[in-house]
Amino acid sequence: DLFAITTLISTVALSKMLSLASASTLSLAPAALMRAPAVRTAAPVMESKAELESLAGKLNPVIGYWDPLNLADYDQWSQGQEAAIGFLRHAEIKHGRVAMAAFVGYIVQSNGICWPWALTGGPNGVMHSDILAAGGPADQWDALPTASKLQILLFVGGLELWSENSYVLGLSGEKHYMRGGNPGYFPTFS
Repeated sequence: DLFAITTLISTVALSKMLSLASASTLSLAPAALMRAPAVRTAAPVMESKAELESLAGKLNPVIGYWDPLNLADYDQWSQGQEAAIGFLRHAEIKHGRVAMAAFVGYIVQSNGICWPWALTGGPNGVMHSDILAAGGPADQWDALPTASKLQILLFVGGLELWSENSYVLGLSGEKHYMRGGNPGYFPTFS
């Protein structure tokens, strides 16, 4: 009977764990990713130097506002202080994301991880392992065929054009980050 009690307790515990896990499992389902884009309900906010000083004091009262390069007064292409602040915030977010992706890519390449299939086709096709054998990540970039480098640069350029397009941003209910939009926002592809 001890076996029956242990089995019953295990079954109850397992069913509770599964009921808790089902919510997290369903959140990863592809259907959960397909949702209507959120429409902005509040008006866009352009940040001024005074708002940055206030925000800095709230976020870190020890240091407070510190702008040794006087970037808050920077006027990007005579668009105004608020547009320049939006530009600089967006650039910081974007470059931070690129740096994180580059770090992960560098670690993956440095540890000898590569795709098992061919990079290019044809009788003299280049395998990913051939590129990996070139050495470190910088040497691997040099070993890439020119067409592959161009493909990477064109893909990144396409993402950049997509994210800067005011019409595309408008479809997502956003504005350009220099016109009151959310810095760091990337529009959806749907």
